[in-house]
Amino acid sequence: MSDEMLRDLARRAGVAVEWQDYAGQPHVVAPPVLRRVLAALGLPADTSRELSSSRRLLTKRSSLADLPPLVTAVAGRPTRLDVGGNEAQPAELVLERGDVRQVALLPARGRLRIPAIAEIGYHRLRMEDREIVLAVSPARCRSIEDVVPDARLWGLAAQLYGLSHPGDVGIGDLAGAADLARVAGAKGADAIALSPMHALFAADPARFGPYAPSSRLFLNPLHAAPELVFGQGAHEEMAPANGLIDWSEASGAKYASLRKVFDLFLDGDDWDGHLGADFGRFRADAGPLLYEHACFEALQAARMPQREWRSWPADLRDPQGPAVAFFAASHPEEILFHQFLQWISDRSVIAAQNVARQAGMRIGLIGDLAVGMDPAGSHAWSRQRDILLGLTIGAPPDLLNPRGQDWGLTGFSPRSMEENGFAPFLATLRAAMRHVGGIRVDHAMGLARLWLIPEGASPADGAFLNYPVSDLLRLLALESVRHDVVVIGEDLGTVPEGFHDMLEQSGIHGMRVLWFERDAQTGFVPPRGWGSSDVAMTSTHDLPTVAGWWKGSDIDVRHQHGRLGEGVDPDSVRKQREQDRPRLWNAFVREHVGEGPVPNPDDTDRVVDAAVRFIAKTEVPLSLIPLEDLLGQIEQPNLPGTVTEHPNWRRRLPVAADVVLEDKAVARRIEFVATERPRQ
Repeated sequence: MSDEMLRDLARRAGVAVEWQDYAGQPHVVAPPVLRRVLAALGLPADTSRELSSSRRLLTKRSSLADLPPLVTAVAGRPTRLDVGGNEAQPAELVLERGDVRQVALLPARGRLRIPAIAEIGYHRLRMEDREIVLAVSPARCRSIEDVVPDARLWGLAAQLYGLSHPGDVGIGDLAGAADLARVAGAKGADAIALSPMHALFAADPARFGPYAPSSRLFLNPLHAAPELVFGQGAHEEMAPANGLIDWSEASGAKYASLRKVFDLFLDGDDWDGHLGADFGRFRADAGPLLYEHACFEALQAARMPQREWRSWPADLRDPQGPAVAFFAASHPEEILFHQFLQWISDRSVIAAQNVARQAGMRIGLIGDLAVGMDPAGSHAWSRQRDILLGLTIGAPPDLLNPRGQDWGLTGFSPRSMEENGFAPFLATLRAAMRHVGGIRVDHAMGLARLWLIPEGASPADGAFLNYPVSDLLRLLALESVRHDVVVIGEDLGTVPEGFHDMLEQSGIHGMRVLWFERDAQTGFVPPRGWGSSDVAMTSTHDLPTVAGWWKGSDIDVRHQHGRLGEGVDPDSVRKQREQDRPRLWNAFVREHVGEGPVPNPDDTDRVVDAAVRFIAKTEVPLSLIPLEDLLGQIEQPNLPGTVTEHPNWRRRLPVAADVVLEDKAVARRIEFVATERPRQ
């Protein structure tokens, strides 16, 4: 078996056998890496026989019987099917609303073509003895301009866990988000972008990174707010913690509180009332996915400290097996408790979004969709065929991370998605879009390709795997319009050629961040040059705050934790920062958002004022200001490349969410933004 035959199979499967790094240097993927990636795709290639068998699995479709269960189309445009045909074929189209229409599949350049369908939706196309779903999408996602024409909106970005309010037991929750939305909406804000609310691990509070969820289909009960569902006083009052979150202690307190709410619910009048009926409908609607998630949560608690399900006995690794069924039947109340946690979390999101809309927000809450899931989590256990077990998602080496990154996440297998009618992807989109006004798609490049690393290998020893981006973007547009949700794509970092244009054509708003908006002539791009369809931010959770950047403390922190890059002299980075400070300040002065000489590194207050005003002056439809920058904080929420050595995802706001905007400096900055971008 030659390496060229292996590379040919990889190309057919969508694996890039070559790639270019950030400096334009070409790299060739090693054969062992290709074999590991192909194996995870269900295409083993360790022997000549395996390789031949895998090649046959990728043979082009030749008949209608070979079509996948779901085909995407765009409303008003004909769609070519990936099957050969030289003669017209009769077909029957059953529209989602029930109407039946006779259509003809006509040959076009050796392929059959479906005529243009005007109605969007999930229709059924019947041909011969085969029926498939025809998902007809709008041309674009719902955009901010669809919400407010000629919009120049503004909003806040908040780490949900960092918000505080009396009774939150030390972890921010949706009651805090509702408090923030109420006061921000009163000042003219139209959006609150929150950190991910995905389900983590109830039995393992040490896994608290919001971008490494157990499942993206369900929510983190630690963010549930019983008072939003049952009314004030639904759980005991505890003084909120300040400073850094102790996730173990706070999680224990929150789950104990939620258990009391659950017990009262079972024993009280609510069980037989409208709330009990609502809980029953929620369980029925969520179906097997909710049941399996609840089983996993209960099983993991019973199996601790064996927290990794792949180390469980074989019979418990089968979610549909008799051992799991026996366990669930033996622990009915525990299964019901975890279903209750999801119900109360879901209803908390509804309540917080209602508060935001009542406060005048045109978008309201913007949820965050993580790029993948923890391979030790609920989704990986319950839907093992959905994902790429044995591979983790990351990023190849770049200027900021010269060793590359391994995020320890797994993702969907593109082959499995297509074979299952994109059901895993659709379920994930629908879960993310439930009850919110917008979503931010983390690492949106994952819609087109992912950098995948064999478990145990160096992050540099990976390969790019291509995804059916046209199909995914169409489904994203269809779900966006059906849910009335705007979509923001985090398109920072190494981006495939043409990807920004692809997002814009699909109605997905990209992201523009102050630190990356530079040019050779002026140093920093003026606000009018930031484009007209993206979302503008001073910074993100993975980047320095304005005050931290100006002070240079981010350089010290990265150097302390070995994140400057191998062989990089921190003094050279500090000298570069000394040159960048006047460039940034001069950009502020040119836009009349700052005045006077360049402030010294410790004089961060005026710089933060100027940065917030600078972002507000952009022509983009939405400016989002992180609370860390409104407060002038030094530390960023997360330092990429670190886990426990830096207090990632642990910082609490110093004041309660309902009064955070009353701080003198914060109020001044809010007034800058609201004056520049008034609610029309």
